[in-house]
Amino acid sequence: MSYRETGVLTIEDLARKELLPSDERLRRGPVVILECPEEIPCNLCIYACPFKAISKDRIYSVPRVDFDKCIGCGACIPQCPGLAIFVVDLSRENYALISLPYEMLPKPEKDSIAVLLDREGREVGVGRIVKVWQYDKTWVVTVEVPRDKWWEVRNIRIQRK
Repeated sequence: MSYRETGVLTIEDLARKELLPSDERLRRGPVVILECPEEIPCNLCIYACPFKAISKDRIYSVPRVDFDKCIGCGACIPQCPGLAIFVVDLSRENYALISLPYEMLPKPEKDSIAVLLDREGREVGVGRIVKVWQYDKTWVVTVEVPRDKWWEVRNIRIQRK
């Protein structure tokens, strides 16, 4: 079933729309994944990218990434009103790094432990927050995750102290 029936994107959905980098590109270092398969009139990610790696044919087209131009800087992440942009880094041997948008409280803190959540809000493990930066009211959080969970993790829950 597709995300239109379930409400949850799968790797197959994005592959069908040719929105995923190659396995080789994923292993080479950080790269953006736009989980934006619908034709909607939005183009903020295009203007956020300092490397011109994101493009659209028309304002309502699905955005495309030139994965050779993308360096995975994450400047596009906090610009997306749909919170649909992630940076994945599979260049490390024992873990993956996922950078994701975060708009909840409490504020994430570097070196704290977060509960890792999948697209349906289910817990899939725990990870260490390795970087946090803020643009406007969106934090961009980079979290260390088990390598085999890179596709699943798309949100976090901060443990209250």
